[in-house]
Amino acid sequence: MREEIIKELRTVYDPEITTINVYDLGLIYDIEITGNDVKVTHSLTSIFCPVADTITRNIKEAVERVEGIGLVRVILTHTPQFSKEMMSEEARLALGL
Repeated sequence: MREEIIKELRTVYDPEITTINVYDLGLIYDIEITGNDVKVTHSLTSIFCPVADTITRNIKEAVERVEGIGLVRVILTHTPQFSKEMMSEEARLALGL
């Protein structure tokens, strides 16, 4: 189930960074699976992100697409604060970092 969740999360993009999905960008901090229920903790590239609600909603909808998923909770956190070190190596290379 975890692999399928990650696969779906890789279809979600921050509208301001459309070349790298939220998972590889490092915005997904935790995926907790309890039975069929899932809790995803994520952050944003900036506390002042104007599309925070959209990203959170898109993350929830992506997880709900996985077959057999029950309740989905998405938690937004700013601790720890996002940094480029959280990005996958592929994401850093794509952005030239």
